[in-house]
Amino acid sequence: MSVAFTREEDYEAQAADLPDRPISPHSNLVTASGLAQIEAELAAARAAYSAAQAQGDVSADRTAMARATRDLRYWSARRASAQLVEPTGDPDTVQFGRTVEIEREDGRRQAFRIVGEDEADPSKGSVSYVSPLARALIGRRVGDTATVAGAEVEIIAVR
Repeated sequence: MSVAFTREEDYEAQAADLPDRPISPHSNLVTASGLAQIEAELAAARAAYSAAQAQGDVSADRTAMARATRDLRYWSARRASAQLVEPTGDPDTVQFGRTVEIEREDGRRQAFRIVGEDEADPSKGSVSYVSPLARALIGRRVGDTATVAGAEVEIIAVR
């Protein structure tokens, strides 16, 4: 057997030993759309796992099977621990699941929806409830100020 073939197999074996995706130590709070996203990811992981199994010869592509197995474990755990939370109470108070609009000292306005960790995407206007921004704002009301990243912001709207 050639050394080249041995190395190729070693690289494949290393790729197949993918580490598990880290699971946050925080409570897995989710909005209704976040729960739907987790369920869609879980369905996709199940489909990928089934597809990898259907290949028959798992040794032909151990990386695909390892990736599918890892994702299936992660999304199964996230679905099992998901806690659906709907905003309640005072509509002017910043809470999980609500969108808060802030005004920075330089006059810029920004709006962010406070959501669960798996659904957070700052580029799309959503931040995790455990982010420093959300932690600084949760529990405050319209008109209150908070310090975010060393600067003062004012809460101008909550939806």
